[in-house]
Amino acid sequence: MKKKLASAALGLSLLFTAGLGHASASVLSTTVNNTVGVPYKYGGTTLTGFDCSGFTRYVYKKLGVTLPHSSKQQYKKGTSVKKSALTKGDLVFFNTSGKGISHVGIYLSDNNFVSATSSKGIAITPINKGYWSSKYYGAKRVLSSSAAKKADL
Repeated sequence: MKKKLASAALGLSLLFTAGLGHASASVLSTTVNNTVGVPYKYGGTTLTGFDCSGFTRYVYKKLGVTLPHSSKQQYKKGTSVKKSALTKGDLVFFNTSGKGISHVGIYLSDNNFVSATSSKGIAITPINKGYWSSKYYGAKRVLSSSAAKKADL
């Protein structure tokens, strides 16, 4: 299990550092790497446990952006982005309940995103395969140009 977590953290670090400035990549990589494997906790907003919107809120706060603690409310922020135009840091939303938006994650690259899952905690998952492919709802670009520049996304 520890090897899987270390491998996931290393992979995530590489995804975030490719093409990023050293300082920005360090902040983003550290933030996300410190969360991979953290367990799922309904309503969770800290390293002891996250739910999906608590996780995205936590990561974005490190980038200087305040998000509400609700995937539905987070979807009201930012600018809509086509799936084909996703870039690192975009919020991706899913309908897992059949009643509209019920899950959110952060797009990484190469059709992968990171989110808080009830089965694996914070995990990196393909967006176009398996469970998530049929649940995709939409995406939003929330980072302002200054926040994106800070993160060098």
